[in-house]
Amino acid sequence: MSSTLIAEQLLNGLGYGLMLFLLAAGLTLVFGVMDTMNLAHGSLFTMGAYIGATLSLYTGSFVLAVAGAVVGTVLLALALEIALMRRLYVSNHLVQVVATLGVILIVDDVVKATWGAAPIIAGAPQVFSQPIQITSDWAYPSYRVLVLVAGLAVAALLYALVNHTRLGMLVRAGASNRAMAQMMGVRVKQVFSVIFLLGAALAGLAGALMGPLSAVQNGMGETIMIPALIVIVIGGIGSVRGALVGALLVGTVETIGRAFAPALLKQFMPPALVADTAPALAGMTMYLLMVAVLFFKPRGLFPARG
Repeated sequence: MSSTLIAEQLLNGLGYGLMLFLLAAGLTLVFGVMDTMNLAHGSLFTMGAYIGATLSLYTGSFVLAVAGAVVGTVLLALALEIALMRRLYVSNHLVQVVATLGVILIVDDVVKATWGAAPIIAGAPQVFSQPIQITSDWAYPSYRVLVLVAGLAVAALLYALVNHTRLGMLVRAGASNRAMAQMMGVRVKQVFSVIFLLGAALAGLAGALMGPLSAVQNGMGETIMIPALIVIVIGGIGSVRGALVGALLVGTVETIGRAFAPALLKQFMPPALVADTAPALAGMTMYLLMVAVLFFKPRGLFPARG
């Protein structure tokens, strides 16, 4: 087990964690600030991935693909917000869960009817096709470096937006006391709409960036929603800082587990059992991490609400 392999898997884990952050940040704002459970958030991630992959294949422009994915996802989210979400803001969580589960089923059928059941393979853009030589015996994919840089940049911008702008102040006011904020002249409904669309933009961006790293396929949004939900529980519901820390922890732990679990298990098990046991054990790592965090910090690492 070389130090190069460990370093590479750590970088892979950080990259995956930052993609989780883009998804979890919007989810934690919608749930933590607006008290709205939107299980269809993963469907916005799926649409961003499909739109980005399609534009990339047909235009050859990565910039256009990412921009189109973000804009397209925001427009779809706007239609969803007007048609459904505004009614759910004042509903109980059970109604929100059932309604957004229905949205997931509809989006899955629309995706299957539009793009078919076969996965779409959209490779990394040509400019990022060559790896970056870090050491004499270690080259790291340049596209993964782009994902790292983009994720960190978005995290910094989002933190500044929430904590150092008028919009962020309005968001915190609406979250702490909606009725009082309305009495003070804050247009809470409009603020909530902006939050929902911001979350959709982040989900679309995550989908577009994830496309070249894996096959774009129907249901990918539901799959990634599980670790995204674990991220916001670990970080603290409603906390952007918590979402970032939680995402980096989950991404790193899960990636390290998947990379090294087979080698560790081979010391104790026959190879036939390792093939089945290692993936399951690696998938358990994020749940074990969540249990450990909640044991010591029941409200998450950085709870937004006092």
